[in-house]
Amino acid sequence: MSPARFTLSAHDAHRILAGEHASPHSVLGAHPATAADGTGGLVVRAHHPDAVAAELVAPAGDATAMERVADGLFAAFVPAATFPFAYRLRFRHANGDVWEREDPYRFAPTLGELDTHLLGEGRHRRLWEMLGAHVTTVDGVAGTRFAVWAPNARRVSVIGHFNRWDGRVNPMRSLGGSGVWELFLPGVGAGDLYKLEILTRDGELRVKADPMARMMEQPPGNASIVVEDGAYAWEDDEWMERRRRGEDPRHLPMSVYEVHLGSWARVPEEGDRSLTYREIAPRLAAHAAGLGFTHVELMPVMEHPFAGSWGYQVSGYYAPTSRFGTPDDFRYFVDVMHQHGLGVILDWVPAHFPKDDWALRRFDGSALFEHEDPRLGEHPDWGTLIFNYGRNEVRNFLVANALYWLREFHCDGLRVDAVASMLYLDYSRKPGEWLRNRYGGRENLEAIDFLRETNAVVAAEEPGCVMIAEESTAWPGVTDSPDQGGLGFHFKWNMGWMHDTLKYFETDPLYRRWHQGQLTFAMVYEYTERFLMPLSHDEVVHLKQSLVRKMPGDGWQRLANLRVLLAYQWLRPGKKLLFMGGEIAQLEEWNHDRSVDWHLRGDPAHARFEAFVAELGRLYRAMPPLWRHDHEPEGFSWVDTADEANSVLSFLRRDGDHHVLVVLNLTPVPHEDYRVGVPCEGAYECRLSSDDDRFGGSGFATLARAEAERSPFHGFEQSVRLRLPPLSAVVYECTSRGGGGRDRPRRDRAPGRGAVRRSAGRAARAGGAGELRRRRAPS
Repeated sequence: MSPARFTLSAHDAHRILAGEHASPHSVLGAHPATAADGTGGLVVRAHHPDAVAAELVAPAGDATAMERVADGLFAAFVPAATFPFAYRLRFRHANGDVWEREDPYRFAPTLGELDTHLLGEGRHRRLWEMLGAHVTTVDGVAGTRFAVWAPNARRVSVIGHFNRWDGRVNPMRSLGGSGVWELFLPGVGAGDLYKLEILTRDGELRVKADPMARMMEQPPGNASIVVEDGAYAWEDDEWMERRRRGEDPRHLPMSVYEVHLGSWARVPEEGDRSLTYREIAPRLAAHAAGLGFTHVELMPVMEHPFAGSWGYQVSGYYAPTSRFGTPDDFRYFVDVMHQHGLGVILDWVPAHFPKDDWALRRFDGSALFEHEDPRLGEHPDWGTLIFNYGRNEVRNFLVANALYWLREFHCDGLRVDAVASMLYLDYSRKPGEWLRNRYGGRENLEAIDFLRETNAVVAAEEPGCVMIAEESTAWPGVTDSPDQGGLGFHFKWNMGWMHDTLKYFETDPLYRRWHQGQLTFAMVYEYTERFLMPLSHDEVVHLKQSLVRKMPGDGWQRLANLRVLLAYQWLRPGKKLLFMGGEIAQLEEWNHDRSVDWHLRGDPAHARFEAFVAELGRLYRAMPPLWRHDHEPEGFSWVDTADEANSVLSFLRRDGDHHVLVVLNLTPVPHEDYRVGVPCEGAYECRLSSDDDRFGGSGFATLARAEAERSPFHGFEQSVRLRLPPLSAVVYECTSRGGGGRDRPRRDRAPGRGAVRRSAGRAARAGGAGELRRRRAPS
């Protein structure tokens, strides 16, 4: 009996032929053997289901016919051969085709025990270097190493054009109890398309995209694409070195320009296509930097199958969407932003994933990434699935993903979408549709731990990057550190401020005197969290109208109201965010299939409005009182909130003894001689008037300079007389440092953090109660 037959069991042969062998390398490839006459050597076994004959091609080029063991299974004994033995295989098919290749099954595993151990513990911080497809060279042979986590699969195969998409040809090897499958495929390289064919425990074949794919086909295709590692040459060293120093973002200016890449600008003459990453980068960078923004925030760029989801239903968590180019093209985009002084924040969606059967859903035939129980694993609102945050490997997949975008693409922060839906087990669910946690509560303890871990890991490994929560309820401590019981975010979107402020500005000025509390109330809970004020894409879609169309009055009044709204947003405490189109007072609602209406810049009224936004951005960045102490009570105080009859509000921003006075006149009625108490003696220079005719204002002459008089007012020892234009914001800077005394009731001062924390739930519900009722989880 030949060595080939003697050393191969019927059981192993059957499993190879049936495509069910979890360790094909133990059967296929080269193995030590001894002939009947005692001659030592190697037995080489090969399998190709469609081959009728096979030959072993030795390193010197000599070909030896292999013995047919079974249909498609061949073996040959090579006397005196030893390892390493660099042979090739030549398969012959019935139609005359000949296929010659390196044998994937002659190579040792490319992953070590430490990798699989860290994955099992949920602590592999560079998971993208372990799993997925990686172009590499093994034993002098160029190819691609594939690895995937699929612990409940009976067999996993790599399929692609290189094996005619036949899952029987290249089954992977299981690396024991880790659940990881691995295979090195010689000859496969960058640009090759591939998928994973999985045989489930139930005997079902499933064809999946690689969860760790770093590039994917443009929809409707869904194949994964092999990409080269480390090909891009970065030119943002200065930016990254400054970021690594880890300056505290709480004490830096932050104004964010939110962008949907597919609709920021399009090319009508080329079928109305979107700009590529490389095309949009210099244009967007110049535009945002010219308006004084500090950051660009991108709605999700992770690969997603349906453009109408705006990217919020992610199928490729490690792949920048190929709609606009390659991963290196996206690196170029970030690089250009940095070279223009702009940080890049990405929308990140760990809250849910779509049910597309070729993606994460029941990946290995089991509820691997999601929960088996739909009461834990499905979102009733969005028809999507929820990650199982309690599973180590799933948590590792997401935590490493956060680091991936910050490290591999040099992005500067993540805005975490739909945090409220993660925190509550009963989010949008009726009684009986959800399960309580182990303590009987409705808090999702695993999701809380995941968020804390993600924020802690980012802080430790990528200092200088920011983590921002879109959290729409009164959950306490979103921006407190985990060791204080918080979630560890740097900032939280202030949905209450957004809701109340828009509601106020939508009110006819004639009736605003009865609604002034909608503007002032947010300061009651301002210091419970570190807030970012969003005027985001969510406010200009689904028949909500554009920002300017929300404003009351005729065309001039609408633009004037919008100037005051943006001035109020930029000048009060908190970081800022404005969605694209808002800077030119776009008339139409946002449509993800249409470009921003850039033609409006040819209209003098809209061009002047954009000039105002640019001046507001320049002023904001140039004046530390407007941002240095955003999250500390000493950085802000009201001067007067009581002039409801005239709908006038005034407040101070401070940085030490540097004072800035802001006065808002929220009706079309000008005031010729309006007295305001001030903290400093000396001159007050006007730094901005939203009513300036340069910005399309009425031209009502605002005082360029006002001298403080020794006339006590508003609790100060001195005051100034101002001329307030209609529907305007005016900004005055005290040019003499130092402050006068003040004596006024405590109720008019910003409350301390401790006092507000005790009533945070009540305050947050009142500040945007309608929005909270719609979005928070039921009690």
